[in-house]
Amino acid sequence: MDIDITPSQAAEKLKNSAVKLLDVREDWERDICQISGSIQLTEELAEEIIANWPKDTEIVFQCHHGGRSASAAYYFIQHGFDKVYNLAGGIDAWSREIDANLARY
Repeated sequence: MDIDITPSQAAEKLKNSAVKLLDVREDWERDICQISGSIQLTEELAEEIIANWPKDTEIVFQCHHGGRSASAAYYFIQHGFDKVYNLAGGIDAWSREIDANLARY
């Protein structure tokens, strides 16, 4: 199952639907930059989502370069979610292709 979407595809989803953007990065990374509207995925939030969110909720996961967020996406697929995506290239690609004002690290 290919879950990767490009920054432009993710931007379209964020503009046109109720998709959730979950950021799996650490606090210090979010202090450097973050995509507007993103929600930091904590262990507590992950448990809440798995227990209570509808399994057809559209979710885009993002991290720095796309590795950690891909793991998170597959974890949620294993828990029954079927509309999950991984932001290919992470926030680094987003900063190059969508929002050049975001700090890169």
